[in-house]
Amino acid sequence: MTSTPTDDYMGFVGVTTGSSSIMKVFPLWADILGLPTRTLVGHDLPMDADPAVYRAMVEHIRDDRHHRGALVTTHKMNVYAAASDLFDELDPFAVSCSEISSVSKRGERLVGRAKDPLTVDLALRDFLPADHFARTGAEVIILGAGGSGTALSWALAERTDAPARVTVTARSQDKLDHLREVHRQHGTADDLIRYVVTPAETDADALVAAAPAGSLIANATGLGKDRPGSPLTDAAVFPEDAWVWEFNYRGSLEFLHQARAQQGERGLHVVDGWRYFIHGWSQVVADVFELDLTPDVVEQLAQAAESVR
Repeated sequence: MTSTPTDDYMGFVGVTTGSSSIMKVFPLWADILGLPTRTLVGHDLPMDADPAVYRAMVEHIRDDRHHRGALVTTHKMNVYAAASDLFDELDPFAVSCSEISSVSKRGERLVGRAKDPLTVDLALRDFLPADHFARTGAEVIILGAGGSGTALSWALAERTDAPARVTVTARSQDKLDHLREVHRQHGTADDLIRYVVTPAETDADALVAAAPAGSLIANATGLGKDRPGSPLTDAAVFPEDAWVWEFNYRGSLEFLHQARAQQGERGLHVVDGWRYFIHGWSQVVADVFELDLTPDVVEQLAQAAESVR
């Protein structure tokens, strides 16, 4: 963990936090929002760290009076599994999705929230037409059943313009069993979600190739950011007129490159994770510092972030 500043600061729990644009963006946002600090400190933890490491991190945030709170990325589900009992309050999303992406303080109380279902929906609305699924009969394939994939499936189930079907993939059955339970608690329609184990990239290739034209294909695996790779092979063929959403905006981004290689030939709409990044961070900053963000303010923040992209 990083050495502790002697003035107030916000934390960022991740894997390679120093590579994130937020390190340059946060001071700009602090000025726009009038935050009490311009300091953001990265807490880098290895992938799937020991539960004791996550508990120590949460205890550090709780006990350091200068630590105002933190955004958690990559480790969201592990933080919940290892340290949820250390929180005085958890929101319904955190409990249902078994993840914590926002750590904040309210007096002596430590609060954990899962902001992803909200932020993924905001990002989706930024690019996908409001009547897309009703107009096209398209489906959704979510590659990855972790925190981001869970959040997207939750947001799609809440959407007025719902897809014909949502397929969620994972390398192992246990992750899909967990996701199925999340959807059961949420009351998601039984016939909306299809859960498919894809042990090899070629299994995911087949699902993507069989999706109807206009479908939304999302990489929610984390591959291409903290770890190199893609959930698909280079031989995968995207549906015509598909919307291809890479949740990442930095890293090796193999999935994004695969989509762009077929963009012209297949008529693809290719979207990276930049707006998801903007919404994810702005919502957690608002949570930590108890702010209400209007759409106009969010656009101000997005424009400021664009200068360092």
